[in-house]
Amino acid sequence: MSYESDRHTEFAPRQRTAYDCANGHATEVPFSAEAEIPSTWECRVCGAPALLRDGAQPEEKKGKPARTHWDMLLERRSTAELEEVLAERLAVLHEHQGKVKAALRSERAKDKKSA
Repeated sequence: MSYESDRHTEFAPRQRTAYDCANGHATEVPFSAEAEIPSTWECRVCGAPALLRDGAQPEEKKGKPARTHWDMLLERRSTAELEEVLAERLAVLHEHQGKVKAALRSERAKDKKSA
């Protein structure tokens, strides 16, 4: 906000542009007469996209389908490689699980002897 007086000031030519959102709100925005007018504007009431009144509908943007983690993984490794990695990791887990079970058995045996 400026406290400077507007007297004796010549403003640039302006045009008021109206936008309507899907919720029925109207928004007016002042633009310079030389400015390129955007086809959409954010509604000041609800924040939804508002379309230019009496303007052409904006073109639908073609988006790429979302790439999933699986898609990105398949870009780096083949299915055969993934199966090999899975087998290796399962072997490590089974080996670790066997060691844990053996340790539990030996502790139980020690507990029985000391009791």
